[in-house]
Amino acid sequence: MEKNERKLKKQLRIYMKKVQELAAQAAAHDVDQNKDDKNKMIRQETLKRKDKDFEGMLEYLKEDEARLIRTLITDIRPGSVSATVPCLPAYILFMCIRHADYINDDQKVISLLTSSINAIKKVLKVCDTHTHTHRSVIRFTDGSLSGPEGSDPYLYPSVSAMLESESIPSLAGVKSMGYRNRSSSMDTDADGPTTYTLQGLIRQLSQFHSIMRDHGLDPEVVGQVVRQLFHCINAFTLNNLLLRKDVCSWSTGMQLRYNTSQLEEWLRANNLFQSKASATLEPIIQAAQLLQVKKKTSQDAEAICSLCTALTVQQIVKILNLYTPLNEFEERVTVSFIRSIQSVLQERNDPPQLLLDTKHTFPVLFPYAPSALSLEAVHIPASLGLDFLVRV
Repeated sequence: MEKNERKLKKQLRIYMKKVQELAAQAAAHDVDQNKDDKNKMIRQETLKRKDKDFEGMLEYLKEDEARLIRTLITDIRPGSVSATVPCLPAYILFMCIRHADYINDDQKVISLLTSSINAIKKVLKVCDTHTHTHRSVIRFTDGSLSGPEGSDPYLYPSVSAMLESESIPSLAGVKSMGYRNRSSSMDTDADGPTTYTLQGLIRQLSQFHSIMRDHGLDPEVVGQVVRQLFHCINAFTLNNLLLRKDVCSWSTGMQLRYNTSQLEEWLRANNLFQSKASATLEPIIQAAQLLQVKKKTSQDAEAICSLCTALTVQQIVKILNLYTPLNEFEERVTVSFIRSIQSVLQERNDPPQLLLDTKHTFPVLFPYAPSALSLEAVHIPASLGLDFLVRV
């Protein structure tokens, strides 16, 4: 029994030693596990802190500039970013410029801006007719847009649409046989040139407005572009009226006033009435009214002088001289009536030129319009292949 007791005690010591070793191993494993968990938490916290500290800038190497420009401008396809943030390529470029400026790398800023502008110009040169509209916006917004010449594919048709299209069909019967009858279609006929309607002009304006809106142009800039366009429409229309006896009649005055009211309605429908574009139409509105009012007595002369404040004395007298009755109910304007107009308006200090300056441009203003988008939240789709950019 003693011998057996010693044997069992020996085995017990061996088992106790093994238990202690296993307990030590388990304790060491727990320490390692806790250390791993702690390291994992530290890494997660570091990532969170890194995201939190992201300042909305993107860093790139100088040798990647050409790739950046090619991806965002030269080879970009609208479909690739249509489901993302509006104007995403512009945001990405801006974030790159911000970082170059942040590190005071002037040459990098200049190089990126220059490359971007040159790439945009290159793209514009190879695009189709829609690019003509975009180019007009760019030329206008950089202050170099001059009034288009008579052959301009967009604005010249406004003359035909405003003065010649029969948007009030009932007036067609008022015209004399000598008046040139114009087709109201926009198609090219075999027997004559293409003519344009008021509806066609409004469709072009709507298309132009949609392009600007779809490309994210600021509403303030859109209003300025439309104001410039309306000035050109007014200038071309009034200048043609002042040079053409065949359109200086009562019926044309009715037609012209109706057409200008439709343009004003278009401005209201597109929330552009506060853009000052309607004010540019005042000369042709007053010219239309001048063609319609009575032109016989001294009271009529005073009324005309009070009415036509946006027209110069030369323009008023010219329209009165060109006024042509189209039926027996109208009378020619007498020389004495025109002289009475000149007498009343002799104190006016009007500019000497008869025609409006079609190349006049309004000053371009770029008001600060803060974006509601936080640059820190901008996500760059992997499909763009811009993995070389580093968030900073």
